[in-house]
Amino acid sequence: MTKNFAHRGFSGKYPENTMLAFEKAIEAGADGIELDVQLTKDGEVIIIHDETIDRTTDGKGLAADYTYEELCRFDASFIYRGQMGFNKIPTLREYLELVKDKNIVTNIELKTGILEYIGIEEKVWELIQEYKLEKKVIISSFNHYSILRMKKIAPDLKYGLLSETWFVDAGKYTHELGIQCYHPVHYNLVPEVIEEIKKYGIEINTYTVNKEKDMRYLIEKGIDIIIGNFPDLAGKIIKEYK
Repeated sequence: MTKNFAHRGFSGKYPENTMLAFEKAIEAGADGIELDVQLTKDGEVIIIHDETIDRTTDGKGLAADYTYEELCRFDASFIYRGQMGFNKIPTLREYLELVKDKNIVTNIELKTGILEYIGIEEKVWELIQEYKLEKKVIISSFNHYSILRMKKIAPDLKYGLLSETWFVDAGKYTHELGIQCYHPVHYNLVPEVIEEIKKYGIEINTYTVNKEKDMRYLIEKGIDIIIGNFPDLAGKIIKEYK
């Protein structure tokens, strides 16, 4: 049965990639949580989607140009100003502390598509080992070189190749790289694409699925994971098919 992953936490109703959004996703009954990691100037693994802090906080500039202590001054719930209190940019460690004893799978996206963040793969792997979550993570990235680097140091983890293009023979490509999952944007999943990927036994985990009609189509097509901003709605619809 299709699993329900909360995209950047419960980001449809709460500030994305904050501890509040992650806690609310768990309360909503999500099977998993998708989040994005980058590195600060002093090498801390933080959870934020954009390379800059402009859109989601009341600060400006590249996250990589700040130390973590400096970043803690900014409110990561800026777009909800006055509604949800102050929420700082969390560290991956803080998040793993939250989920370490919960029945939650975490899709950690390495945001290495623009800034490569040399060494981020090793830092993420160290944290996963520290919290003994090797069996409860999926590592994904649009930078497929980054995936292969991490696979070399942690070969037994589950990996996913992210794509937002109409990739020809995605199943064959993923299989030949020895990767278990393909993570396409959901509107690329026309029947012939799904068939080609499934032919290779590749798990299909798709984003960002927010509309009921899309959820139903993907569930009926046997997609493994739908990643969306409204885990409450996705959970309700998935339950109908059980």
